[in-house]
Amino acid sequence: MKKLQSLMVERGQKPFRAVQLYTWIYEKRATSFDEMSDISLRFREELKQDFCLEIPKIHTKQVSNDGTIKLLLELKDGYKVETVLMRYNYGNAVCVSSQVGCNMGCSFCSSGILGKQRNLEPEEMVGQILVINNLLKEEGKGERVSHIVVMGTGEPFDNYDNVMDFIRIVNNQKGLAIGARHITVSTCGLPDKIRKYSLEGLQTNLAISLHAPNNELRNKLMKINKAHPLEEVMEAIREYESNAGRRVTYEYLLLEGINDTKECAMELINLIKGTFGYVNLIPYNETNKNDYKRSSGNRVHAFLDILMKNGVKATIRKEFGSDIDAACGQLKAKVGD
Repeated sequence: MKKLQSLMVERGQKPFRAVQLYTWIYEKRATSFDEMSDISLRFREELKQDFCLEIPKIHTKQVSNDGTIKLLLELKDGYKVETVLMRYNYGNAVCVSSQVGCNMGCSFCSSGILGKQRNLEPEEMVGQILVINNLLKEEGKGERVSHIVVMGTGEPFDNYDNVMDFIRIVNNQKGLAIGARHITVSTCGLPDKIRKYSLEGLQTNLAISLHAPNNELRNKLMKINKAHPLEEVMEAIREYESNAGRRVTYEYLLLEGINDTKECAMELINLIKGTFGYVNLIPYNETNKNDYKRSSGNRVHAFLDILMKNGVKATIRKEFGSDIDAACGQLKAKVGD
């Protein structure tokens, strides 16, 4: 809102113009400046010349057996990103992409196959939410997006400023009014950005993609660990907890015979000891792009049991949309294989 207010002043307008624009775009869901009847015709024409209200176009829509919807969205320059709607009993959550492609190169993840093409702008991330809201409106149930997880394609903290602007727009009461506690950002672990995030004054949630309890294994799974080993990441997490007063979620993808052993569970317990985070265990969604296998249900529950018995709060993530490649680690903006 503040940036838009400053922009309005630069254009010779009063700051309240920003509030009017937010109201029309996010509350009244205007799709053209011509609808904005309380803004002068002259200024509407000026806005048309320099700005666009176009949201991403749906290229492909897939619906899972569990009701999950995956959209392949086309942006103005032709690039495509994927967005996923997940239906929980507490509301509608959207998995938002923050980049076209990804440079993190995690060996188990399909999202990095393309490589990073470019960052998404704040309006392109907001556009993903607006597209989903339009679909929900068409269903006629009076529902809207209530939760956001920035866990789609891309590393959010590699697009830090745009992601922060996106969060402030969707959180703003004149924007989409989505509560901060309903917004989660997931990062592979960029220490400097974790520290910066801790000082933003946001009450949003932070998730750390950990996936391994030691550097040797994490180096193999996540190449980012070679630049920022676990010691640096954990130090930044402790600063985050101290500065923000918020706990983190440790995301841990279970791979058969690789990171799902009793020894790994004990190492994980020791690694996160002294922090207030909890562990979210993620069943792996197999792809044809690597040889990793999904841990059996018995191994997943055995791993969970070890954590719980040693005082670590942990859960097993509910799966959505695996039959349409919409689950964790499967997003890759494919048009066809």
